[in-house]
Order: sequence, then structure tokens, then C-alpha cells
Amino acid sequence: MLDIKFIRENAELVKNNCKNRLSSVNIDEFLSLDGEIRKMETALDVLRARRNSVSKTKPSPEQIDEMKAVGAEIKVIEENLVPMKTEFREMWMAIPNMTHPDVAVSLNEDDNPVLDTFLEPTVFDFEAQDHVQLAEINDLIDFERATKVSGAKFYYLKNELALMEFALIQYALETVVKRGFIPFSTPDLAKREVLEGLGFNPRGESTQIYNIENSDLCLVGTAEITMGGYHMDEVLDEKDLPKKYVAVSHCFRTEAGAYSKFSKGIFRVHQFTKIEMFQYVMPEKSEEAHLEMLAVEREIFEGLKIPFRVIDHCTADLGSPSIRTYDLEAWMPGKPNKDGGMGDWAEITSTSNCTDYQARGLNIKYKSGDTKDYLHMLNGTAIAVSRALIAILENYQQSDGSVKIPEALKKFMPLSIEEIRKK
Repeated sequence: MLDIKFIRENAELVKNNCKNRLSSVNIDEFLSLDGEIRKMETALDVLRARRNSVSKTKPSPEQIDEMKAVGAEIKVIEENLVPMKTEFREMWMAIPNMTHPDVAVSLNEDDNPVLDTFLEPTVFDFEAQDHVQLAEINDLIDFERATKVSGAKFYYLKNELALMEFALIQYALETVVKRGFIPFSTPDLAKREVLEGLGFNPRGESTQIYNIENSDLCLVGTAEITMGGYHMDEVLDEKDLPKKYVAVSHCFRTEAGAYSKFSKGIFRVHQFTKIEMFQYVMPEKSEEAHLEMLAVEREIFEGLKIPFRVIDHCTADLGSPSIRTYDLEAWMPGKPNKDGGMGDWAEITSTSNCTDYQARGLNIKYKSGDTKDYLHMLNGTAIAVSRALIAILENYQQSDGSVKIPEALKKFMPLSIEEIRKK
């Protein structure tokens, strides 16, 4: 959440930012509601003060009648404030974070500048196959039985691909932990208030969140949720910052509204495993921490020797809590491109600087001497297993349909497996 005082004092700046971020929240209506609530709360304070003043004396019959009327008026105002405050908070949470000055302003969510590339797109001297075809040849994924058991967009990983999932987890953890990140395995469920405080929308038809019936719990779509809520309602000492965490979790997403997006095979699914980095830092250190997590993501995929490019999200493509987001997009030879051919870039990691937006929503502060204020929170993908598997299968495929194991993963693969071959 943005600082309410900042919104009041910079209304036009916030309006323009909302426009650039494709946010539909009406700032004029929000501030008007804010003014009404403040006026009613002031009236309440006056009435309560009057009642308290009279209660300290022996009231006359006239004062008793007056206090009955005051009490009734207080009750009416309090009852009217409840729905108004609910509406106010919902609008407040819908206002996106401000935007880093270096972020490109564009109303086209695909208009993301490319900052760098690693390796050239993989070129084969044979007709490349996509990961679904390679999985079928080598008996690596069972979609049919997963649909029977769990429904569409679920899957079973089998044989070498099941082993490679755990190899990727170990590889990512080793890479990140050596940089001082503390490893976690997190719950797969979180309270709705945590999601809302972080800027996720757990309600409505367009939500990506699975809600648990008859509870206030949701399945997490990322360990950003469980690690972001880890220090909720706490004050951290400056000397203990930064807090650097890396967490393994399952991730669950409804993929509502994803009908027009590429979703073949395991590219866009309802459940996958992800290793997520998270940092709590002093405000002046958040840009440095953001670049550190981008560097870790690069190290992981450079180690796997997967061609990728680094993109900087434009305003239209930024998530609401983020001031700036970098993605790694891997080259996937089996992904259809806009020209009708095969081979295209696709997101495999993302890292965001959310400044104090999430900290304010979850009441997480730092203490420096006599000063207390909201710290900054950042997140970044180390490995999203399903998409990393796609990138490996499609870039390491051989002409006969076999797949080489990346050198960086070999030590984590049991039985000295170096190649995936047809069974």
C-alpha cells in the first residue's frame, strides 16, 4: 500500500502513475471518501470527548437525555463508517506502487526493453521438437492420467524429469545459499490477510488464487507470500538487516484469464515447484539488493547454459506492488513465434523491488536508534521448475530425440545419468 499522506499530497502524480500502470482506481473518488471518513472520525472524537467529560461529573437529568442522544449519534456514525472503511481499504489496496524513474512508460504490456542477452538462440541442424513431443518420446510426463486424477493443466513428471526437478532444486539452493541466503521450506497455505497485505488479489473472477472453502486460507501462488508474511507485524533492528531468504514451495495458480496466452504442456499449469528468493532491507539498500537477485538469477541460468535475455518491465506490465521488475526470458525452440515459425523467448524468472509497499500492508518496520519506519521488501525467482525443465529439454535435445543433461546438474542427478533416452 502507498503512504496515504503521500497520496493526499501528490494526487496528480499518483493519478498519472495509475494511468501508466493501467490501474482503473479513481483517485478523486478515493480522496473524497478519505475526506468523508476523516470528517466523520473528527465528529466522533468530539462526541466521545463530550460524553467522557459529562461522565466525570454527576449529570443532571438534561445532561442524561443529552448523553442518550449523543450515544445514539455515535452509534449511527460508527455503523456508517464500517462499510465506508471497507470500501476505502479496497480502493487503497488497488492503488499501485509508484514507478522507478528509469522504467519505460508504455501502455503496451509487451513493450519491455531488452537490457542484455546471454548466448545466441539455439540453432539445430535438424527439425527441433517441443517439450511435449520430447516428453512423449522419452516417457517423461503423463498428462492424460493427471487429467483423470486432478483435471486439466496438471501433470505427472516421470523418470529422468522427476529426478531433474530435485536436481534443479539442489542446484538452485546451492547457488543461492553460498551468497548468504537462509534456506526455507514453506507452508503451501497462507491467510487471506497476508495475501492482501502483499498486494495479491484473493477474490473475484480474475483472481489467480485458490481459496480454501470455509476458511480464511489460500493456496500460495509463490513463496513470496509465505516469506513476505514471515515478519508480519514485527519491528526488525537495523543491525539485523538485510534478511536474505530462499524458499522452496509448491505454487498453485488458477490461471484465470490466461486463455489467450501460450500454455502448451507444462508452460502454464495449476501447480509447480518454485525456489524463491526474498529480502528485507533498509530503504537505501533496496536497489542494490534488487541487482543482487538479478545477478543470482543470471548465474543460475548461465550455469545451465540456457540462452536468455534480460528485460525491464514497462509501466503497463508491472505488477501492482513493484516499483521495478526484471525478467529473464529463455530461448525456447519449441515455442511458436508471432511470425508463425518455431522458437521464441519466454519468461523463466522475475525479480521485483516492492520498496515499502508490502511492508506497509503487513506492518513490517525497521528500528534505527529512536527511528521506526517501513523497510523495503524484494522478491526474485531462483528456479521455476516447470519452465526450467522446458528450457532444458528444448535446448539440449538431440537429433534422435534424446536430451543431454546440463553439466551443472550432473552431480545432482542420481545413478550418474548424463542423458535422457527413449526407454
